[in-house]
Amino acid sequence: MSGPLPSLPGVCYPAGLGLQVVDLRVAFAERGRVARTVLDIPALGVPGATQLALCGPSGSGKTTLLNVLAGLQRPQRGSVRWSVVDLTTLGEGALDRWRRETVGLVFQEGHLFPGLSPLENVLLPLRFTQWSIEARWKRRALDLLERVGVPADGNLQTLSRGEMQRVAVARALLRVPAIVLADEPTASLDLDTGRLIADLLCTLCREAGATLVVATHDLALAGRLDESYEIVHCQLRPRLAHPAAVEAMVA
Repeated sequence: MSGPLPSLPGVCYPAGLGLQVVDLRVAFAERGRVARTVLDIPALGVPGATQLALCGPSGSGKTTLLNVLAGLQRPQRGSVRWSVVDLTTLGEGALDRWRRETVGLVFQEGHLFPGLSPLENVLLPLRFTQWSIEARWKRRALDLLERVGVPADGNLQTLSRGEMQRVAVARALLRVPAIVLADEPTASLDLDTGRLIADLLCTLCREAGATLVVATHDLALAGRLDESYEIVHCQLRPRLAHPAAVEAMVA
């Protein structure tokens, strides 16, 4: 599981897209009560190809923010701009196309299909747009599975939770996305397996030049990323407990 990320003939790796969030507000309506504000973020700027951690306790809004950044949930107010594209101005069809072409998603539980092999799971996103999968994509999927150390034709039901998450990482990187969004990718994994998944995710995204945003409770994972924020009382704040910040303060 080393060496450069396998490339595709005629496919150039995209530069990770920069993120600009302005005056963002997300609220959830509750029966018989005034809508509860979940996120209130005046501004957030993230340069392209940055690796960013979103921390905070369960229920703080980490997953909600990821959904907003992916265009899966619309805010009540504000703009979410990836490079020149403001997600809040796009219709549902345009959002679907943008997400399919631009974003790789890694979920906490992998969201794999047990009736399919690891290779078929990695190739699954292409099935929504192609009747038949081109040979170059199959080669890339095989290369990625070799990179993450999972047999392409294995039985998914015999894989460990960590191996399933490796398949999910390979699937997210298949189309060389400019953005990778990961929701608790190391949750429910033992320490060593969590470190392996974190290493794979960070390394593959770095090599592909993708902007990576991770919602996580894993402080070790958060500490190895370029920037780390926490959601406190609906607002996003830099994490003072980030290891790099602590080292700088001690020095």
